[in-house]
Amino acid sequence: MEDLLNDIIAFTDKAHGKQTRKYTPERYIVHPVRVLNLCRDYSSDLPVLAAAILHDVLEDTTTTEADIHNFLLTLMPLHAVNKTLQLVEELTDIYTREHYPQWNRSKRRSMEAERLARISGEAQTIKYADILDNSREIIPHDPDFAFRFLKECRNILLLMQKGDPTLRKKAFEVVNNGLQELDTRKRK
Repeated sequence: MEDLLNDIIAFTDKAHGKQTRKYTPERYIVHPVRVLNLCRDYSSDLPVLAAAILHDVLEDTTTTEADIHNFLLTLMPLHAVNKTLQLVEELTDIYTREHYPQWNRSKRRSMEAERLARISGEAQTIKYADILDNSREIIPHDPDFAFRFLKECRNILLLMQKGDPTLRKKAFEVVNNGLQELDTRKRK
């Protein structure tokens, strides 16, 4: 399975191209790999792990569902390909500025949180890992925006209750600790 996951990492890295993380010069692939590593503590299901790696590809690159489908078919049986794509689709934001320019961020994020509450437990588990990784990174790099971002993450976590409960608890802890840390900084 490791060779297969490494092939998916390479595909994802190529899809993200020269993208870097928002606050560091690291190649974007470091984030999907960290999400994968968080998820593997809670699942050994290949489509879940593959989707953890691919979770931002449709949202943040020009790669299409057909591109992912055709690539995955070279590695997995059709049922695993279909499940992986379903999870990636569930994790892809719908309420974006591009599609809903008339809505402000608060409205878009609220609608997205409500949508995420209805996705599968497996997709929610990946989202918990995504929130956990992003929340750890934002506090030291963008404390001004972090408070708003962490409040949005907490709202999502409150609504998403079908994923792995241990990972959800860890994500809540990181988000709540971050909010407390930022609140403490404000008071000084």
